[in-house]
Amino acid sequence: MVLRESDSRPPSEARTRLLKTAGQLFYAEGIHSVGVDRIVAEARVTRATFYRHFPSKETLVVAYLTEAHRAVHDQVDAAVAAQLSAADTIRSLGSSIAESIRSPGFRGCAFLNAVAEYPDADHPVHRAVLEHRQWFLDTSIGLVSRIHEQSAERAAQHFVMMRDGAMASGCLFDPALVTETFLTGMERLLEVHSTRSSPKPS
Repeated sequence: MVLRESDSRPPSEARTRLLKTAGQLFYAEGIHSVGVDRIVAEARVTRATFYRHFPSKETLVVAYLTEAHRAVHDQVDAAVAAQLSAADTIRSLGSSIAESIRSPGFRGCAFLNAVAEYPDADHPVHRAVLEHRQWFLDTSIGLVSRIHEQSAERAAQHFVMMRDGAMASGCLFDPALVTETFLTGMERLLEVHSTRSSPKPS
């Protein structure tokens, strides 16, 4: 497992500042284009402090993705905690995705962006992305199966693909149009999947 659970101990101020600074730069400008020297300068720490918290830039990138994973996890937890119907839970999650796409400074999915820079399947960053995506797919399957277990995996795969398309398109085209298309597609998917769960008239 590459993505790490949060440490029970509170992080140091320097680590928090490094991770926040790096996360903003990585997301806005790309990972490879941002070097350690710039992160250290903008976080106002020494190189020794950097390497005390992160033995390598690669370690920092995985920590950045872990934070991004935790943010998505919190989105899902909030949708589930509302104790809505299965379909409305998925709608709530879809609305959160749409809201993030419409937010200022949106530059696509942090995970899709990262994996484009780390194509080697054995690299820890690549594996961290795959871990997140498998978790998101498994979570989506679990939600969809509450509506109708049969074909839940395929329906969840469609949902994830629509989400990926919206996240990739949201920073290239009109985000309002992209999110409207995504939410319409999600509703159609729920309609088709819910129909399968309804008994046919005799």
